[in-house]
Amino acid sequence: MDRVYPGSLTLEIEMFIDEAKIRIKAGDGGNGCMAFRREKFVPRGGPSGGDGGHGGDILMSASLSHNTLIHFRFNPEYKAERGGHGLGSNCSGQTGEPLTLKVPVGTLLYDDATGEQIHDFIRPGDTIVIARGGRGGRGNQHFATSTHQAPREHELGRPGEERAYRLELRLLADAGLVGYPNVGKSTLISRLSAARPKIANYAFTTLEPNLGVVQVGEFPHTESFTVADLPGLIEGAHLGAGLGIQFLRHIERTSVIVHLVDVSDGPADARPDPVADFKVITAELKSFDPALADKPTILVAAKADVANPDKLKKLTAFAKRRKLPFYAISAVTGEGIEPLKYAIAALVAEHRTVEPDAGFTEPVPAVKLKPHYPPPAPNSRGRSR
Repeated sequence: MDRVYPGSLTLEIEMFIDEAKIRIKAGDGGNGCMAFRREKFVPRGGPSGGDGGHGGDILMSASLSHNTLIHFRFNPEYKAERGGHGLGSNCSGQTGEPLTLKVPVGTLLYDDATGEQIHDFIRPGDTIVIARGGRGGRGNQHFATSTHQAPREHELGRPGEERAYRLELRLLADAGLVGYPNVGKSTLISRLSAARPKIANYAFTTLEPNLGVVQVGEFPHTESFTVADLPGLIEGAHLGAGLGIQFLRHIERTSVIVHLVDVSDGPADARPDPVADFKVITAELKSFDPALADKPTILVAAKADVANPDKLKKLTAFAKRRKLPFYAISAVTGEGIEPLKYAIAALVAEHRTVEPDAGFTEPVPAVKLKPHYPPPAPNSRGRSR
């Protein structure tokens, strides 16, 4: 969000929040009413206490309009509307309005107390009830029997459910760019897509994941896939070195890994062996999740326009021995970008786990809410008047 103040000062406030904890309270049910109807020309008045309304439920829905959990980080508590109390003349109380919380697609919902995974929001419009509103209490009309014609019994509304949840966002990307800091991941994603991440000639320029949509083919026969630029890893990241592994959860959902290795001779070349670079980062991925080592991988020699011939030759031979798809590119000059783009698209199409939804319309959630008026309890022996 951009805010402009007098004096031509512009502040850019951008925060990527992928974890949050929330506390929610569904609405309490309304109390049942105790009332008696005794009016002229109404000879069979009797008890006429209405039922209390249901408390509002709290729902959670996946939305394409959100891409971060920042709105939960600073507003962690939510409460739904309570049900109205019952009234005389058999009038039921109003049902509390349900409250819907929007989360980005790819959010995981956990019970904060037990750590149990409640739901995985992998598709737009996916909606569940995360806290049930309390049932409204019955009015005294439900307690009337042939031998108890003037009941004074009525029920209080039941409290709504109260829960504490932990939210964890994992970006849904088809391909993930990994590698040491400053190998050209941000520059590559800016060439592949319309994403414009921060690019600078120093390590750890990227401090949060960036997403981009890549299109291949000619209209109308075009295909698209999403690519994620993940912050740079270094040796010992699984022990907390550098940025640690706090962003590696976002690569668990990717279908393809694009591993960039710098083959240039920089002014202060501290990593002379590109094969060792590949093995170190692969070991860090495996230490985080062994399944990441088995994902389809494309090996990319970055900065080919200023490549060291020995490094490039050594990495090419290594890729051939490992039978890895190999591409030498230069994100600055554009060399090798198009072949790499089509190679990623082909591998994504082959290994994509979740098919993308057609269009960007969010379906109407098929969630069964509570009825507007609470029915009598199954064991009620009385009759309504």
